[in-house]
Amino acid sequence: MRIIAGSRRGHAIAAPKGLTTRPTGDRVREAAFNLIGPVDGATVIDLFAGSGALGLEALSRGANRCVFVEQDEAACRTILANLEKLRLTGAVVLRQDARQALIDEARAGRRYDLVLIDPPYETYPVHEALLETQLPALLAEDGLAVVETAGRVHPRLTRLHERTSRRYGAARLTLFEHPADGGQA
Repeated sequence: MRIIAGSRRGHAIAAPKGLTTRPTGDRVREAAFNLIGPVDGATVIDLFAGSGALGLEALSRGANRCVFVEQDEAACRTILANLEKLRLTGAVVLRQDARQALIDEARAGRRYDLVLIDPPYETYPVHEALLETQLPALLAEDGLAVVETAGRVHPRLTRLHERTSRRYGAARLTLFEHPADGGQA
């Protein structure tokens, strides 16, 4: 895996060993950031961070700050090693359950310009109800949430407006934002 664009373009990044982490591949990551657009100065949270590939890409592309949330200890060590190798600053790695972090960050009133959500594909249905209730509070007014799921799964977060949903092989990227009128999407 490599950083696709930005200040660290072309640099290799590591992924945790074993089968518990499924890093977002280069092609899907590139597609995600083509859909997202510029992230200069953005505040980002990478939930279910795994290898940290999405958040690392955001930092390379000019995001100001990224909070990586991952409960697996080996994955957290990999994120920290990638940050050190790439000499990226503005990062915090939280070894915590992403569901609890979502609740804690929303309750603390923290807002993010970009929320990256990439749970293990088979667990997405378990997380959708919590995302429905907590994600709107975590997302900055002009923010964007990117949900990566299995290609056959189409996330439905009715309190947010779906900007687009596209399939890339086995993966689907769905982008959400606050409704333009501030009401229900």
